[in-house]
Amino acid sequence: MAVEPLLLDDDFASLTGAGRTAPSLALLVRPRSAAEAAGALLGRGPRGAIARGRGLAGGDAGQNAGGTVLGLTALDRITGLDRAAGTVVCEAGTELGALARTLLPLGLWPCAGAGRWTAGGAVASGYGQGVEELELLGADGGSRRLRRGDPLFDATVGGLGLTGVVLSVALALRPVETAFLRERTARFPDADALLAHWTGGAPPEPYARARIELTGRGRAVLTTAAPVPYAGLPRGHRARRAPLALPALPGLPLLPRAGGLRPLPGLVRARVPAPFPAYGSGGFVRYRCAVPEGREEALRGLLALLAGRRSPGRAARHARVERVGAGGAGPLAFPVRGWCLGFDAPAGTPGLGRFLDVLDERVAAAGGRVCLAEDGRLRPALLPVMYPRLDAFRELRASVDPRSVFRSDLSRRLGL
Repeated sequence: MAVEPLLLDDDFASLTGAGRTAPSLALLVRPRSAAEAAGALLGRGPRGAIARGRGLAGGDAGQNAGGTVLGLTALDRITGLDRAAGTVVCEAGTELGALARTLLPLGLWPCAGAGRWTAGGAVASGYGQGVEELELLGADGGSRRLRRGDPLFDATVGGLGLTGVVLSVALALRPVETAFLRERTARFPDADALLAHWTGGAPPEPYARARIELTGRGRAVLTTAAPVPYAGLPRGHRARRAPLALPALPGLPLLPRAGGLRPLPGLVRARVPAPFPAYGSGGFVRYRCAVPEGREEALRGLLALLAGRRSPGRAARHARVERVGAGGAGPLAFPVRGWCLGFDAPAGTPGLGRFLDVLDERVAAAGGRVCLAEDGRLRPALLPVMYPRLDAFRELRASVDPRSVFRSDLSRRLGL
């Protein structure tokens, strides 16, 4: 019996995460309205559907081999602004940086941040800071509005798109007087000196990140920054004439930082080389993990493993460490109060897979977790250890999506 070959039309696309590993083929639909999104969802095939933003996460959460993927970047409109209440409503495909650039002349800034992520992608990946309300498209094609504290709201923040399609987001805003941060850097001989400083009563900063060498001497640089009020601008600075104007032409990769000033994050769109040639044609693996406060020894141990003389982690060259002030409320929310460690390594690095398995075990033993939005290779057995409320998520998901309409490569790989 002859087998008819499968002929794919132009709507099928090979999709990956930012690391460009483990591609899979799916029917990519780009709805331009909530009604079109509902129609695409109801017209899905037997492999289900999943929503996708700009594909900036490193893992396979936005892929659905053989199924439907709803690319939401065309849903990028701002639909409401309440200056008195300090909230803005935008569609899920709105880039947070673009939203921030729009609001800046009004002296407002989204509490959710201003990166290259879409509003819906940030929610699905577990970053719910400043998110007040969601409009969620369910498996039956109907939508509902959810507010913070609702169990389904909490499950959607960090739910990796498996509870429904986020259509719009209401975000809290805070006032700003200028378009600048005042940046300070401190240098340390090694990671131990950095952590001693960071845990020794150093005052918290709204923006803080450390960069640690994994080769050479293992030096560390801590960069902190805080918003600059108008009175804090240096005398004669050009921003005094227009403190809320964009600091420079968008697209410039770097700006002069006179007096330690730098633009608020997201205002300057750096030109990123494509497609990340530093990692080679094989792409890269992004690893992000959280370690709870009080487990600094575990964090030191992870950094020591990374910097070991024969460690595959040295291929990453640098690691990033951030201090996290609050954890997420949802059962799959990634942030925990404590520390976030991350790095990118070339996917073809010899021994990298087994090395990351060892890191996973150390993180789980410390009560930490791996960021699922960035993951593409976690062993399913460690998932309930890292996310102890996993069963609650599965039960809630089964109640709102009993036929498992929402599926992804990640959900199949990890049994979600």
